[in-house]
Amino acid sequence: MNPTTPSLPPQYDPKTAEARWQTLWETHKAFAADPHRDPDAPSYCIVIPPPNVTGSLHMGHAFNSALIDTLVRYHRMQGKNTLCLPGTDHASIAVQTILDRQLREEGKTKADLGREAFLERAWQWKEQSGGTIVGQLRRLGMSVDWSRERFTLDAGLSKAVLEAFVRLYDQGLIYRGQYLVNWCPASQSAVSDLEVEPRDVEGHLWHFRYPLSDGSGYLEVATTRPETMLGDTAVAVNPQDDRYRHLVGKTLTLPLMGRDIPIIADDLVDPAFGTGCVKVTPAHDPNDFAMGNRHGLPFINILNKDGTLNDNGGEFAGLDRFVARQQVVARLETLGVLVKTEAYRHTVPYSDRGKVPVEPLISTQWFVKIDPLAEKALQSLDEDNSPQVVPDRWRKVYRDWLVNLRDWCISRQLWWGHQIPAWYAVSETEGEIGDHTPFVVARSEAEAWEQAKAQFGEGVQLERDPDVLDTWFSSGLWPFSTLGWPDRTPDLERYYPTTTLVTGFDIIFFWVARMTLMAGYFTDTMPFEDVYIHGLVRDENNKKMSKSANNGIDPLLLIEKYGTDALRYTLIREVAGAGQDIRLEYDREADESGSVEASRNFANKLWNASRFVMMNLEGQTPAQWGFDLDPQAEDLELCDRWILSRFHHVLDQTCQHIEAYGLGEAAKGLYEFIWGDFCDWYIELAKARLYSESDSRRTVQQILAQVLEGILQMLHPFMPHITEEVWHTLTQSDDQTYLALQSYPQRDDRWRDPELEQDFELVIGTIRVLRNLRAEAGVKPAVKVTALVQSDSDRERQILQRGTAYIQALGKADTLTLVQSATEAPRKSLAGVVGTVQVLLPLEGVVDLEALLGKLAKDLAKIEKEIKALQGRLNNPGFVSKAPQEIIDGAKAALAEAETQAQILRDRLTLLG
Repeated sequence: MNPTTPSLPPQYDPKTAEARWQTLWETHKAFAADPHRDPDAPSYCIVIPPPNVTGSLHMGHAFNSALIDTLVRYHRMQGKNTLCLPGTDHASIAVQTILDRQLREEGKTKADLGREAFLERAWQWKEQSGGTIVGQLRRLGMSVDWSRERFTLDAGLSKAVLEAFVRLYDQGLIYRGQYLVNWCPASQSAVSDLEVEPRDVEGHLWHFRYPLSDGSGYLEVATTRPETMLGDTAVAVNPQDDRYRHLVGKTLTLPLMGRDIPIIADDLVDPAFGTGCVKVTPAHDPNDFAMGNRHGLPFINILNKDGTLNDNGGEFAGLDRFVARQQVVARLETLGVLVKTEAYRHTVPYSDRGKVPVEPLISTQWFVKIDPLAEKALQSLDEDNSPQVVPDRWRKVYRDWLVNLRDWCISRQLWWGHQIPAWYAVSETEGEIGDHTPFVVARSEAEAWEQAKAQFGEGVQLERDPDVLDTWFSSGLWPFSTLGWPDRTPDLERYYPTTTLVTGFDIIFFWVARMTLMAGYFTDTMPFEDVYIHGLVRDENNKKMSKSANNGIDPLLLIEKYGTDALRYTLIREVAGAGQDIRLEYDREADESGSVEASRNFANKLWNASRFVMMNLEGQTPAQWGFDLDPQAEDLELCDRWILSRFHHVLDQTCQHIEAYGLGEAAKGLYEFIWGDFCDWYIELAKARLYSESDSRRTVQQILAQVLEGILQMLHPFMPHITEEVWHTLTQSDDQTYLALQSYPQRDDRWRDPELEQDFELVIGTIRVLRNLRAEAGVKPAVKVTALVQSDSDRERQILQRGTAYIQALGKADTLTLVQSATEAPRKSLAGVVGTVQVLLPLEGVVDLEALLGKLAKDLAKIEKEIKALQGRLNNPGFVSKAPQEIIDGAKAALAEAETQAQILRDRLTLLG
């Protein structure tokens, strides 16, 4: 090798290479988008789902990011004007929880600071700690345009949120009113239906007697929340229930509270549930809320916002709701109205943020009318299949959600977030903001004063609504607000609607539907062409990862150990079909992953193969070698035509898979081609020609150079760092020329020869069987053998005749004889089969037959002993009756496999005896 020839180090160091390329890509703005560049080229745009600014990298982020970046890099290399836009979400509740905890440790509350100082502290926290997740995303090597990084509270997005709120309000689609909301006592804020996590819990069902006011008897009711009886304003029965029809219209005396409440009839009541009598607490249950409105019942709120009982709780006022529950039950038992207590498993809604049971609570909040927005999204889906949902099974889920949406509560009782742009004329309600205080909605305080003075006079006093908007309100605008909306920016004109949304199925309802609702209304189009829904990353036991289960796997730990490319490739390769969950192998004691280690080994295999190729290119690049070969040229060998056909076949397959979001299938196909076809077979077949001075040496050098560069281009979207590192050495490019910005290979059907590929598989299979027979017989590597290959098919023998030189070279056979009939085969041979071809390896004079026979007999005895033990277990009635079915099935499978192995050994002993 020429001493000036560029070469790769003996070993690949992922940590050094990844840091180097991540820095260079970002420093030189390799992925900066330009809306004016290549005006005729199609655009490709993904705005990444913004992680919470409070977050740190978990395996879900790594999986989602790997999928996104693979698509982005592929489409960029396809020549599209590409933008991948990063950003973070301000995470109102999560940030406020962190700051409240810090203040408690200092013996303070947010009220001690005041709003302005609290928000100043929040911004300081964001600047100091809020970039953690962004830095970790950089470790994944995402090819995003960092110059366009957005934050949901930055000036541009805040402008978009303000504009969206005002427009919706002016169109009558935002209103303020009293409604039953999910209240989280921990965060003391309303939470949406989508932020409620149903949990199955072990609880109790208490049965109580409510006496009729006239003393003629009682009705028995049952409840899982006995403290809410303090706010009961009726008991309901089904109008068709003959047991109670005569009581409808009478009254009951509510125990503990002493007030009379009516017996009402409502179709909502299930006569088959419990006693058929249902207590009605309109202020604390969604179904009761509906009945209360239908029947004009009083709404009595018994709860404070911190989860304690208020004055309507009577003697229980001031108690925590769960303490009050115990004391209410005890008092009812003392009064003799507790009938019984049953253990009862039921579903309790928990706040996703506060991690405590939510309370349905009557509250004055801001709401968005959903129906008018949902109509546009449904029309786009039904008439235009927009967006296209992949896989299709999630389309129905998404559609059903649009149909069943209720009005969206968008106000949150927090300070960190987008403050609601409403100003109350408190001078009209004695200086206080109440449920009936008039207000104006405006884009600025100055505009609010103008409106207020026009309505209420010069002496009006204004106070801004202290609440902020639900985080999902700003996130719902993300696909177009990040591109400059409401202004008609070049980015918005060029990249909107975006091309693909990549997201997990668990936020279809939180986010996907909200983006389509907002986009349909504000832009008259859906925000993305495709929605690619992926599954979850499950742990080594196929369990969902969660903080509560403490079974998460730290992606940064695996990156440190195996490299970013190895983790990315593993996550993508594990995907079996779009939308499927994947399982990640992991040894918690050693902090090791066999599957990620396998991907690191794949990277090392590519590295070593690349080193070998470059050592044999005489210091020239693929461009210098050129590629002037003609598919019809007679001097091309069989293996040359085969590898070029395989290359273009795999290229076509890879493109088809990626275009259809079959990223896992694409990754597996590349693995098999690179490790198997190129490294294990073609390079091995090329060595003899590389070391010779024959005319075909230049041909094989050209093919190795071109195929290796094509492999690096195809694999780059999946493993960007190692491919960039190898490509730079191979092409001798400078540090501002990137593989990431090169063109993806183009398929050339002139080289495709499916029949040749199929034929060559027979040659490879024959070599593989011959190698296995050598290993089984213990033939030393340096010993050449005589082999016989038998086939009844003239065509198969012709194929094998063409590949004889390859079989002899890689099977280390001095001679290879093709025979038609098995009767021509000698005794004392080992035999193997590939398809309908039999490969025979005569052993007499090659190995010590007596020693081999002894080994085979010993192996047979061991397997027969195993068979006897398995048969004994399966014939034991005690084992069959008590063992789990999967254990029994495993024993049967092991027995079948052992019997097959035993028969193979017997046949070989017969042949060699």
